Amino acid sequence: MHASAGFSDWLRAATRPRLIGILVLLVAGALLCIRLGAWQLDRAQIRGDQASAVEAAERESAPPVPLDTVAAPQTPFTQTMVGQRVTVTGTYLAQDQFFVADRQLDGRTGYLLVTALQVDHPAGGPAILPVVRGWVSEPGDAHLDVPGGPVELTGYLGGPDPAQAGIAVGAATGDEIEAVSPAALANVWGTPIYSGQFILEVQEPAADAELAPYGAPVVEGGGLNIQNLAYAAEWWIFGGFALVLWWRMVRDEVRHLRAERTGGDAPATDPEAVGTA
Repeated sequence: MHASAGFSDWLRAATRPRLIGILVLLVAGALLCIRLGAWQLDRAQIRGDQASAVEAAERESAPPVPLDTVAAPQTPFTQTMVGQRVTVTGTYLAQDQFFVADRQLDGRTGYLLVTALQVDHPAGGPAILPVVRGWVSEPGDAHLDVPGGPVELTGYLGGPDPAQAGIAVGAATGDEIEAVSPAALANVWGTPIYSGQFILEVQEPAADAELAPYGAPVVEGGGLNIQNLAYAAEWWIFGGFALVLWWRMVRDEVRHLRAERTGGDAPATDPEAVGTA
């Protein structure tokens, strides 16, 4: 059979009023399925974010645990550590402090103050922990004052910032930097160093400098709720099946047209033959 004749048969079958009516109904059904699938996808995101928020709230309200039970120097920082409340004892290194520019707090742009804390880790001796002591609108020398002896800190673990730029060796205390990146800070403060950052909540003894608490880190990427994601996939499959059903009806109509033209009987609807046609 010529290709033109074959196309003509398909066109005649597809444009029959009965099949056009069925197509309209099936397209409407497919569009509804697509819309319901998109709604379920939105629900999957919302529920994933809600679960992440609940998990973050539970971490923030949980009793703090010793830092050395959660993290160690020179080891990778994992997503499960973000927002974990911990306690740590150490000594501030007053000569190792930087202001981190362009940080938002309550809609205002200012600076974080990050200070090196020397910690005696049980497994490896002295190590450096980058401590975000707080937020200020404008940096000043008065903010650099720290207690001279051991301090006990309670706060949250946060992941490292991407290293936007390195820190020059010999950078002076009070200089501005672009990120709280332990990898970059190690070039100035030395190693071993913790791979995350510590966001201060409570300090004993308290510092004289007035710094606004920066708060617990935000856990990014709540993920998707698996159940709603499966529902979305089911709706989209149903929508695709509606269009496949119409195509099969058109194909059967083409067979009937060809059977009528040749004077033969319409082919039986054999499932095996239908699947291989």
